[in-house]
Amino acid sequence: MGLLAKLGMKESDGIAIDWELTPSDTFGTFESWGGRERVRNPDERFYYFYIDNWEPPARLCLMERGIKFARVLAHINAPQGMLDKCVAAQGKSMLDQSYAIDDDLRQWIQKNVIDSSDDSCVIPVLAGHDEEPLACNLPGKDEAAPAGLKRHALRHAPAFIQEEEVAGIAKAHNFFDNQHNPAGRFANYLVNNNDGKTITDLVTGVMWQRTGCDITAIRHIHAWVKKLNEQKYAGYSDWRLPTMEEALALLEPERNDKGLHLHPCFCMGQPFIFLADERKPGGYWFMDFKQGSVFWASGTIPGGFGRVCRTV
Repeated sequence: MGLLAKLGMKESDGIAIDWELTPSDTFGTFESWGGRERVRNPDERFYYFYIDNWEPPARLCLMERGIKFARVLAHINAPQGMLDKCVAAQGKSMLDQSYAIDDDLRQWIQKNVIDSSDDSCVIPVLAGHDEEPLACNLPGKDEAAPAGLKRHALRHAPAFIQEEEVAGIAKAHNFFDNQHNPAGRFANYLVNNNDGKTITDLVTGVMWQRTGCDITAIRHIHAWVKKLNEQKYAGYSDWRLPTMEEALALLEPERNDKGLHLHPCFCMGQPFIFLADERKPGGYWFMDFKQGSVFWASGTIPGGFGRVCRTV
């Protein structure tokens, strides 16, 4: 069948692999001035292969990228030894686990994916979170809450947080965090608001958006939140980004069937999200629902998804 046919695409769509584009190039290409010519057309799409090493074992991915747009089209079953060798040669970064492919992998892809009619190594990824069925097996907001349920107030104002403080934050509230407090167990209580858009945690008093926005940069994420408030998303105009504590309160020790440390009522289209908090001395904090832990990055590399919340 071939790669394009497996992904439901045609040669007439004008799709071509950019063999020179790497994850580290994307900031200069799509977000700011950099080493490559900056893309200005929001409808233009680029396609490149890269290695995702956020969760071992490393895997080969095909990315579709544009301005304020990024989505993995497929995972490619490539020889694990080749992937591991490529990652090791570039060094394991703590901030970004997306790696460029080397010449050996490029030749393997050309032979086994691009030029081959055998598409068995190509695993298409869900086309988009808008197509994801969002079942919500939660009690309704009007149902009686368990007896003795107590409110656990959390910080909701943005703050500057040092790396050394994260473990203390997780342990102070007994939050699960795969890296900083793996033994933590925080008991929230989620209810369905019956609007198809939000749920509320009665323990923390936080209402959450179940979906969110596509990958973007920090300078765009605040504009997105502002627009939601102007439109009175779900009937409210006080939406904001969550604090580290509020996001940690959602983490569950086990991954759901979507591969996230979250209740399955949440969309899988936001695997890691911006938090309201900034890192001291620099950077922004994110919640990684795939890894079940917080991390920090520049806010533009690798970028982040958005999910808003509000205090009830």
